[in-house]
Amino acid sequence: MRDERAAIPETARVEMASAVERRLFALPELLSAGTVMAFSSFDSEISTRDIISRLLGSGRRVLLPYVDDAGLEAAEVTLREPARASGRGPAEPPRRTPVPPEAIDAVIVPGLAFDRSGFRLGYGGGHYDRFLRRLPDRSHRVGIAFHPQVIERVPRGPGDERLHLVVTDRETIDCRTVAP
Repeated sequence: MRDERAAIPETARVEMASAVERRLFALPELLSAGTVMAFSSFDSEISTRDIISRLLGSGRRVLLPYVDDAGLEAAEVTLREPARASGRGPAEPPRRTPVPPEAIDAVIVPGLAFDRSGFRLGYGGGHYDRFLRRLPDRSHRVGIAFHPQVIERVPRGPGDERLHLVVTDRETIDCRTVAP
């Protein structure tokens, strides 16, 4: 799946990312969220640069993930203190002051593949699944992807967490209406 995602031409990638952004910011679940955790894209992931900029410009509290000995945590970024290169992968918050999961209204989640039931194939560490498990029920869990990343069924394990929505350049999938 990583190779298929990387094979999407750059011009198509930019157009698709823009379509995902439009769909994402049309979601009532995101529009009503005061605190949003996003992620800094890297490699061939859908670009989140404009999404993060738009969230910051809208006055929302914006969080980005980082990994430490405790696992995945989220810390705040601002226009004055944006994410910075980590040297190991995606950009991270400048300060590693974790925000409690119960303060998060919505989480934008990356993945290699997604299915219509809301399961995702991550990068193998289980960090996001463990983090999502800590969120309150009211927190919206939204995956974003290019449409080829939505497959019939993602391999599942007992620790895998479901997302509520998956937003692609072609559609918004409400996973809450689909049986697991």
